[in-house]
Amino acid sequence: MASESKSGPGGAFAPLRITRGTKVFVLTGSGISAESGLATFRDANGLWEQHRVEEVASPEGFRKDPSGVWRFYSQRRAQAESVLPNPAHLALARLGQFLGPDLFLCTQNVDPLHERAGSPQVWHMHGELFLSRCAHGCSPPFEDHGLYLEPGRVPACPACGGVLRPHICWFGEMPFDMQLIARAMHASSLFITVGSSGSVYPAAGFVAELKDRRNPTPPTTVYVGLEEPENLHHFDQCRLGKAGALLPGLFELVE
Repeated sequence: MASESKSGPGGAFAPLRITRGTKVFVLTGSGISAESGLATFRDANGLWEQHRVEEVASPEGFRKDPSGVWRFYSQRRAQAESVLPNPAHLALARLGQFLGPDLFLCTQNVDPLHERAGSPQVWHMHGELFLSRCAHGCSPPFEDHGLYLEPGRVPACPACGGVLRPHICWFGEMPFDMQLIARAMHASSLFITVGSSGSVYPAAGFVAELKDRRNPTPPTTVYVGLEEPENLHHFDQCRLGKAGALLPGLFELVE
């Protein structure tokens, strides 16, 4: 089906009718968090204090300057602590409370705004900002909201004394839970992307995989965001506007 689009709330599209048992897969990107006031790498033209993002978000950058990388993530944590979920996060939380395990909420974001909104289960394919793990792999990731780096200090693993790293999928690393994500995606009858540019892989390739002509039962695919994504032609519908304005009225929940 060719993509259709609209310029804002209202428009030609009716709400998406959701009954209990409907398998829904939602992928969220940086646009949904930007509406809560979180800066994105794209906003900064790929730079942070005149450093390329790869210098603060890659295994090579961490080996070269672990203190600088930790300073970057400490600043990101401080910013994330200062913002609140917006109406789009709240709408997805309501959908999750209605559908239970039949909603698979997958995010490219590392912030905790979905959880703060009340979403019962969130899959962070790129990791979580407030989790750390041993760089040597001696223990599983753990929550450390209070870990804000002192200048020049790199936190140590409480188990082995080695270096801790943020539990984040950096450039050149494989996103988390990809097999689980793929199973949920292919089991869905409705696939929705919210606020993702369609340029960051592998997530940008999800909708194309679902719409492959070899797939006998492709789901309905819907995009919601301010601008048309790069992978627009794979979506059945493109609903343009702020996610916080569109998502509260996007779903008609039917008992």
